[in-house]
Amino acid sequence: MIVRSLALFVLAGLFEIAGGWLVWQWLRVGRGFWLGLAGAFVLVLYGVVPTLQSEPNFGRVYAAYGGIFIILSLLWSWRFDRWNPDRFDLIGAAVCLIGVAVIMWSPRG
Repeated sequence: MIVRSLALFVLAGLFEIAGGWLVWQWLRVGRGFWLGLAGAFVLVLYGVVPTLQSEPNFGRVYAAYGGIFIILSLLWSWRFDRWNPDRFDLIGAAVCLIGVAVIMWSPRG
């Protein structure tokens, strides 16, 4: 259950970040309209993936997803923008990951 949930969070994050990055390339870097349109399509996929989580509460899913998004954003910037996160970025990401675990997978009675 945890592995499936994490995989869905990562997939949603990749869709959101990639879609946003493609739109950024179109509007901020001056790349083609079709790149922006592709980004919009990928953002629609991002909206669909979280609905596949087994957790029925929308707020809980998106709150936990926020922590995964932070980590993926740092990794994306490191890989594609050649930006190096500092130790405070990494500490913050670790805190977020702990938050994800508490929100999503704490035993509830």
